[in-house]
Amino acid sequence: MTEIDTTPRWVDSYEQLVELCAEWRKQSAVALDTEFMRSRTFYPQPALVQVGDGKHCYLIDNLAIEELQPLRDLLLDTAVTKIMHSCSEDLETLERLLGVIPEPIFDTQIAAAICGMGAGLGYAATVNQLLHIELPKSETRSDWLQRPLSDAQKTYAALDVAWLPVLYGVLVKDLNGKGRLEWLQEDCASLVVTARNPNPPEIYYQKVKGAWRLRSKQLAVLQDVCAWREKQARALNMPRNHLLKENICLGLAQQLPRHRGALSQLGMEGWALREHGEALLKIVAQACERSDPPARMQQPLNRQQGEILKQLRLEMVSIAERAGLPAEILIRKKELEALVQARRPELEGRLTGWRADVIGHPLLEALKQLRKEELK
Repeated sequence: MTEIDTTPRWVDSYEQLVELCAEWRKQSAVALDTEFMRSRTFYPQPALVQVGDGKHCYLIDNLAIEELQPLRDLLLDTAVTKIMHSCSEDLETLERLLGVIPEPIFDTQIAAAICGMGAGLGYAATVNQLLHIELPKSETRSDWLQRPLSDAQKTYAALDVAWLPVLYGVLVKDLNGKGRLEWLQEDCASLVVTARNPNPPEIYYQKVKGAWRLRSKQLAVLQDVCAWREKQARALNMPRNHLLKENICLGLAQQLPRHRGALSQLGMEGWALREHGEALLKIVAQACERSDPPARMQQPLNRQQGEILKQLRLEMVSIAERAGLPAEILIRKKELEALVQARRPELEGRLTGWRADVIGHPLLEALKQLRKEELK
């Protein structure tokens, strides 16, 4: 194994950053991670960017360096693969800090799953399983915005990128041996597309538990209230539920309140009621008059569909075992339910890629046979 110097190397000047980024752009791959805070904000607050080049570990103090263009250029250099682990929040943090999403990426968590090691493995568990190295977890909930950082924080942050280049080498070899490197590349490219195209505010009502019970007019209210909440949360940089709790969004749609007293009865109070009460009453009134309410949402599976789902899950597990893959990375619960509920099930989204042959088409065939048996 290549010897890695895990001593943190602090980078807090533009001159250092220029020199280092020029060197890193000569490599085919670098490790990348971020530390951020997000307890009271909608967006992550970037606090540190870590880079590992396979020899040393660098901690870039983005709070001290005003001009980060060299780092931005590195992330956009498609000749350099960015090795990351479970990178969704890191991509969001980098977009917030630099206005860009790195490309291409190699997510070692996804790679480990495609290699058959298990779904959702943490970085420390992956390092332990592949490299037999124990990593500390003591600084996970640190205040990363404080300065100076403690030695323990710096060591923890450095170790987050120290072993990523080694994992990369091991996993690429395994993926190539299994003929699955293109699967990994497809999934990582999808992560980049998702990060660059966040969900529009108008679809967030679909995430509200119990929304399927609502009638069209009520759904119109829920859609507009949730869209307002999403836009306001982004504009005010405030967590959604700090602005307006989900159960109140649902209550507004169910009760269709017309006055402030009704808002209080739903649980709105204090700052939220004073600042947003009138706006929400107006949204409710206007949504009730909409000529284009959303279509009724899909109801939960009935008993017959539930039985078919059970059988389909057994088939899914069997397919996963034969492929040596975690079932969780092949198909999600909602995707499986959608197949069962559809009158004419088709492969959509992720199931149109490499998963089509591995899990999609076999499940469609199994579903076809199960429905035939139901008719007998």
